[in-house]
Amino acid sequence: MKGRMSHSIIDIDFLPELAFKTTTSSGKGGQHVNKVSSRAVLKFNVYKSELLSKEQKEILTSALGKRLDTKGNLQMSSQKTRSQHQNKTLVIERFYSLLENALLPETERIPTKPTRGSKVKRIKKKKHIAEKKQRRQKPGMDSFPE
Repeated sequence: MKGRMSHSIIDIDFLPELAFKTTTSSGKGGQHVNKVSSRAVLKFNVYKSELLSKEQKEILTSALGKRLDTKGNLQMSSQKTRSQHQNKTLVIERFYSLLENALLPETERIPTKPTRGSKVKRIKKKKHIAEKKQRRQKPGMDSFPE
């Protein structure tokens, strides 16, 4: 687990801070879809969380900026299966995965120099394009009258 935080976010139990709501799923499925509330909606408030540190809240706010509403709520849903329980489990897994990925520190890119082969390939391609453009010109256009 190179490059990760000292304790994993998955070790923290967020269930007490998660709010769940169930609704009817959309899409095809006949009568079943219209009768049963199988879609699971998870709601988590980043700003009010007592399990996250101030730094983690700031990181999450910037990483999940577009997914948060003005009050700091993160809302996710799952309607993959016909089972409410399975959808709830799936949305919880996606929530933990999202937090884990958002809190991963970005690895710094180590700049490398171009290889000799890539330099040769680039020059070859440039020459090919120059020749192609040269062939497009009308004959006698290479020297203009002075």
